[in-house]
Amino acid sequence: MTAGYGLSLEQAFPAQLEDALRQKGYNTRVINAGISGDTSAGGAARLAWSLADEPDIVIVQLGGNDALRGLDPHQTRKNLAEILTRLRQDDIQAILIGMKAPRNLGEDYYTSFDKLYPELAAEFQIAFYPFFLEGVVGRVELNQADGIHPNPAGVEVIVKNFLPLMETVLKSL
Repeated sequence: MTAGYGLSLEQAFPAQLEDALRQKGYNTRVINAGISGDTSAGGAARLAWSLADEPDIVIVQLGGNDALRGLDPHQTRKNLAEILTRLRQDDIQAILIGMKAPRNLGEDYYTSFDKLYPELAAEFQIAFYPFFLEGVVGRVELNQADGIHPNPAGVEVIVKNFLPLMETVLKSL
């Protein structure tokens, strides 16, 4: 989702977020470190590379592909905890963005998966945005033909919804 699957770089979440922040007067650069199809394990494996630019804030938005593949939520939690631990060790502020598992995977799975995000946010005492696709999921006009990935208008909704939390974190620096 972060990488902008099916979108141009300018239409993806990082670019739209950077534009929105600049319009609000923030002199920020948002780096797109997402890779389409990536899992939380892939994100954990690439973390050192992602931190090479020495960011002040890292937005952790991983796990959606884990759920789509039915991967064990405990492993997703472990991978995300590894990322958040490293960010804490490097004194980098983190924002965790949650995802929700598809409901067709069964109640046990989606309950276990969905709760790992608020639990991690509480454990690491970090800023938390509960659901990346809030206001977009299930709305045909805001999604690409696959019904999963947001289109440019959907990304615009995500950015609008996420922007207040991002501003709060920026003001706390």
